[in-house]
Amino acid sequence: MFLRRTAAIALAALLTAVPLAAAPASASAAPASPDSVAPGAGGAAAAGSGEGPIVHLFQWRWESVARECEDFLGPAGYAAVQVSPPQEHVVLSGEGHPWWQDYQPVSYRLDQTRRGTAADFADMVDRCRGAGVKIYVDAVINHMTGTGSVGSGPGSAGTEYGKYTYPDLFGDGVYGYSRQDFHADECGRDIEDWSDPWEVRTCELLGLSDLSTGDDYVRDRLADYLNSLIGMGVAGFRIDAAKHMPPEDVAAVVDRLEGTVPGWDRPPYVFQEVIADGAIGGGEYTGIGDVTEFGYQRRISELFAAGDLQAAKGLGEGLLPSESAVSFVVNHDTQRSDPVLTHRTDRDRYDLAQAFLLAQGYGTAKVMSGYDWTGSTDEGPPSAADGTTEPTDCGGGRWVCEHRALNGMPGFTGAVEGTGVTWLDDGSAADRAALERDGAGAAAFNASAEPWTTVLPTSLPDGDYCDVASGLVEDGGCTSQTLRVSSGELAVTVPPESAVAVHTGAAL
Repeated sequence: MFLRRTAAIALAALLTAVPLAAAPASASAAPASPDSVAPGAGGAAAAGSGEGPIVHLFQWRWESVARECEDFLGPAGYAAVQVSPPQEHVVLSGEGHPWWQDYQPVSYRLDQTRRGTAADFADMVDRCRGAGVKIYVDAVINHMTGTGSVGSGPGSAGTEYGKYTYPDLFGDGVYGYSRQDFHADECGRDIEDWSDPWEVRTCELLGLSDLSTGDDYVRDRLADYLNSLIGMGVAGFRIDAAKHMPPEDVAAVVDRLEGTVPGWDRPPYVFQEVIADGAIGGGEYTGIGDVTEFGYQRRISELFAAGDLQAAKGLGEGLLPSESAVSFVVNHDTQRSDPVLTHRTDRDRYDLAQAFLLAQGYGTAKVMSGYDWTGSTDEGPPSAADGTTEPTDCGGGRWVCEHRALNGMPGFTGAVEGTGVTWLDDGSAADRAALERDGAGAAAFNASAEPWTTVLPTSLPDGDYCDVASGLVEDGGCTSQTLRVSSGELAVTVPPESAVAVHTGAAL
């Protein structure tokens, strides 16, 4: 969803808040009888749609994404990477090239964006597929440019435009949008009444020209764009601002998509950004594809910020069904507008929450990884003077690369897919929790300031395992500590503000 500073308060009000209080720490390390929960039961559900863990490499260059797929994402076990919008966008040099300029489409050409060329994009898709990693595109199909970008043209690929006038959508002069293709005459102003679904889905979000997605012509052009990406091997889409389109409109576009992704031999995966509130619910969209569960985001952020890991056992209860949800700790909006727990507030606890997300099994887990900002939250990624994004350097500068701290946890997610949860700790320490995923993996989490040494009952086969919370399996060895399962017991020492995790795919 496209945000500016003026919208931050509105977004925060829409997110479902759950007041939580921190519980005192306990030094108890005695194991208790395991507490088993069947898959699909509240916070102990099996993984979502079976798509595997996603990492959002927010604002990364195409070449940098390709290199990361080969060097880290594939070996670590990520199933997919969500990339920033690849279509031609506005260029707002007068505003310092903010991150949100990319969410104002000028055309559906891939020829040139701040992250690279069409050839760079195609190379990224191919190289990531070679590393076993799918590409999911952030698809901006609700709107085009905004009132504030009028007069700032041309777009990043040289296309001239005006609000409600986009004469060349694909660079061939055949298709374009004009005023009749927008809701300009039905509303043509900003959303004022957020309790009115019609207004939320017809009027303009922050002055952005709202497409008439109920019209077949518009639906066909959107499908043309998405299908062109599928033809290149793009394996899925995050539908940006889905809440601002009627479900039947989103469904009509999705129904027009190609049935099989080249190189993957499977349909494209679709998940939709829906910030549920009293007027519009995420369940309205689950028949189309998965839905981002902001209720989970709010709860896990508050619980881990408070160190209440025992309460985190119930994450997922009362929310969208696990098989329909995309779960996350933060996304690129909430880390700016509602920073309960981010890499800037408490990095250790934030990393721990993202590790728990990958282990617990509610929904399809999506990990955030982006960059820091030095002033306004509108600040774009590390860039050259012309706004072109710099190559990612995870070793320093403003690139944060949060996903690197999770090591092999995405592989844990893949190894335990479809299994239920058994809680292994005795529940006496609010800031500690341990779980097993039906004999496929086990993990322990410690949000206290002291090491946690304990012996956990487990049905994992006896043997030595690589701790994937702190390292990776490489060439048959382990880059971190080795843990041993013996006679149905796993002895662990979990460092402060950290986790340990093993799974059958990490047996040595």
